[in-house]
Amino acid sequence: MMPEDTQQEKMREFRRLHYGTRAFIMPNAWDAGTARLLEVLGFSAVATTSAGLAFSMGLRDSCGGLSRQQVIDNAAAIVEATTLPVSADLENGFGHAPDACAETIRQAEQVGLCGGAIEDATGEPEDPIYAFDLAVDRVRAAVEAKRSPDFIVTARSENFINNRPDLDDTIRRLQAFEAVGADVVYAPGLPNIAAVEAVCNSVSIPVNVVVGLTSAAYDVDDLSRAGVKRISTGGSLARAALGEAIRSAVELRDHGTFRYADRAISDADAARKMRVPLKKPAED
Repeated sequence: MMPEDTQQEKMREFRRLHYGTRAFIMPNAWDAGTARLLEVLGFSAVATTSAGLAFSMGLRDSCGGLSRQQVIDNAAAIVEATTLPVSADLENGFGHAPDACAETIRQAEQVGLCGGAIEDATGEPEDPIYAFDLAVDRVRAAVEAKRSPDFIVTARSENFINNRPDLDDTIRRLQAFEAVGADVVYAPGLPNIAAVEAVCNSVSIPVNVVVGLTSAAYDVDDLSRAGVKRISTGGSLARAALGEAIRSAVELRDHGTFRYADRAISDADAARKMRVPLKKPAED
């Protein structure tokens, strides 16, 4: 675990990033190695991705597919691998009750994270979104659980990725999340830049937008003009990596050729981008 003053410094830096004149990109790493690569490539902060973690474990990405302990352990490894601020995808807080969200935030902060996101999706297909009052109570509990005021709680409204394309209800929820103390709000799956702008105009705190769910006609400048302060990539980088692995394996299987190696990073370059491991003590 990192020293408390180091974590506090990272939290303050992470918070500062949300108040620039242009949106900053916070890509999502799914393990320590990808976090290290993203730091070397010059990003200012990284997030975790439950989807990427699930895929790396051979699991489907779904609410309840991963345990709180698995997600927290993965986040701790990512924090350890990078000097950057790290925010975690904490799914729905790993429980329906507000107390579950509070406990998840406490554990997230304890392992050195600078922020974490709580969503209002239940994980139950027949009733995918928490009722409004419960959703707000869950965010309130998450906010009240954090020890440092600089720890950033991101509150997510999941309507649009759960077949409930209701912009008015999404905005109502995000405004209520702001009212109970959320530091950032987030509505994945917004259909267009006009909806993004409507969300940004409806709240006075920073808005996160996830990219990579599909290809988009807009870019960072467009999102910045719409009022977005933070851009994440969700599981899309992990899916891009899986796509390349599949294409390479298909080449091997179907053609018996090895041209995929021309696209691969060299072993020497990969080694340069990773940390030098601590030397093990000499054995007796």
